[in-house]
Amino acid sequence: MLKTKKSAKRELILTEAAKLFKDRGYSGTSMRDLAGQVGMEAASMYNHIKSKDELLDTICFRISDTYISQLQDIEQQGIPFSEKLSSLVRLHIRLMVEDGAAVSVANHDWKYLLEPRLTEFKQARKTYEKGFASLIEAGIATGEFRPINVSVALFTVLSAVRWVELWYRPGRGLSAEELESNILTVLLGGLEQR
Repeated sequence: MLKTKKSAKRELILTEAAKLFKDRGYSGTSMRDLAGQVGMEAASMYNHIKSKDELLDTICFRISDTYISQLQDIEQQGIPFSEKLSSLVRLHIRLMVEDGAAVSVANHDWKYLLEPRLTEFKQARKTYEKGFASLIEAGIATGEFRPINVSVALFTVLSAVRWVELWYRPGRGLSAEELESNILTVLLGGLEQR
């Protein structure tokens, strides 16, 4: 019971840290700011976390680990490459909708990670991009996708879904599922072989 309460408090601290880092930036957020946000004394927070650096590390790697595990799951599925790409884009959007603050931190504040974690995070990003690019390459090779430059396709897709973290809010008259469908219609309509 005590461990569950401590875990819940830690999760609250991580959630609120992600929101503050997104709004103020990692360097613009103090531990005092975070303590005020979660209703604790700054000194008491150290019962749940070691440092602000640990918060950033946990947020960034939680997001990168999620993206990589989703990619690996999709790679294993015996479905057409267009469906794999569609599933991956949907998962990107869903993570942004459900945990937009943490995604924003992982996208923008990762550069404040301390070594060796900074290098590990950069490698995780490269691994993910390579895997994503491989799906596009394989789709081109099978004739499912048009023969275009893989890097252009990869970074166009990733850039095209990145704005979701900034724009999407419940109440915009669009459900998360409708948002996914609209984005996929625009993105993949240009990739799929006719």
